[in-house]
Amino acid sequence: MTTYFIRRILLMVPTFLGSTILIFIILQMAPGGPLERTIQQLQAGAMQQGEAVGSVGDIMSGGSSVLPESAMRELKRFYGFDKPVYQRYLIWLGIWPREIKHREVEFNPGETELNKNIGRGQYMTLRLEGESVVVLDEKGEVSKIWKAAIDKEGSKENQILTTLFQTEFSGILTGNLGTSYTYDQPVTEVMAPRFKVSIFFGLTGMLLTYLVCIPLGIRKALNHGSAFDFLSSVTIFIAYSIPGWALGGVLLVLLGGGSYWDIFPLGGFRSPTDIWETMTFLEQVKDQLWHAILPIIAWSIGSFAGLTVLMKNSLLENISQDYIRTAFAKGLQEKRVVWVHAIRNSVIPIASGIGGIIGVVIAGSYLIEKVFNIDGFGKMGFQAILDRDYPITLGFLVIVVVIRLVANILSDIALATVDPRIRFR
Repeated sequence: MTTYFIRRILLMVPTFLGSTILIFIILQMAPGGPLERTIQQLQAGAMQQGEAVGSVGDIMSGGSSVLPESAMRELKRFYGFDKPVYQRYLIWLGIWPREIKHREVEFNPGETELNKNIGRGQYMTLRLEGESVVVLDEKGEVSKIWKAAIDKEGSKENQILTTLFQTEFSGILTGNLGTSYTYDQPVTEVMAPRFKVSIFFGLTGMLLTYLVCIPLGIRKALNHGSAFDFLSSVTIFIAYSIPGWALGGVLLVLLGGGSYWDIFPLGGFRSPTDIWETMTFLEQVKDQLWHAILPIIAWSIGSFAGLTVLMKNSLLENISQDYIRTAFAKGLQEKRVVWVHAIRNSVIPIASGIGGIIGVVIAGSYLIEKVFNIDGFGKMGFQAILDRDYPITLGFLVIVVVIRLVANILSDIALATVDPRIRFR
């Protein structure tokens, strides 16, 4: 079994790379990216001021006064579009050096050497040697910190443009998910509070679902064909047919603040910060539960039917097996046969799917978070796609893919725990 799990862990690497490469290329090639959106915003601002503007293509080629050619180069460099796609991906991973602290230096005709003030009284010497640029420090030695390259796109016939820069290895493998375009903050700082929100609702909803559905499925199986079985089946299938976000809206209308039954708040994760900080611990617990009841009901309603019916059918199938009849023939009590023998084998299908459920609940639900005005992980990821905020989108992808891969291994562990007959090889 150890060999099996080591192999599964090693297979996580190509799976992760394949998933991220596919999404990364789609994002980079899709029209309407962050560069185009920035240009459109500049177009709109120029038009409001009555300036004549060209098309997006003209502006991107530097053919418009709205965005000079030098500013266009800076924008491409900022968003990473000055590099080929494969380099962008490797830079994002952190296995290709990332260029930082850029300085532009222009060589006039006939010049082969220039001194450049890079700040704080520090000078670097740039020397043209054919198609390359050598950077010398103040001691006249080749700099180990600064590098330079000829910018062929920005160079002209009578002028050579070079870019002075430093490099560092910084990407997801070093713990750097980038900086959000929208929030202008590190992606990890943007994600952290929202991830906690989705974990709270997701894991709470999953725990309550299992605590309710497994006993309910057992009782339905033991009372198969009874009035209770029929009525409970009708109820759970009606609940299953209602989308969670739609049920959330109905609950807010009926039970939310300002409605006829003013019982629960109109959304939000908890009370505003200024009120929350003045509460005692018990008041905070009460307030958190007060805000969480309706979202958790909407969050978990969809999985009730599936888990309940799965538990019922699995138990019915096991009760009809020969080993159960043999146990009854030996004179064992019904409770012992059902609860010790049948139920343990009946939870095997549920245990095998726990990994997928964990992956879904932790990723969050955008629609439910939107209905209840909860700033969670799912809502953040969906909004990042609309805003073309690639760092957050890719960071969201990394978290979800890793969680799903780990959750699949947890499914195998849970399956092996409840079914000792399984031997992974």
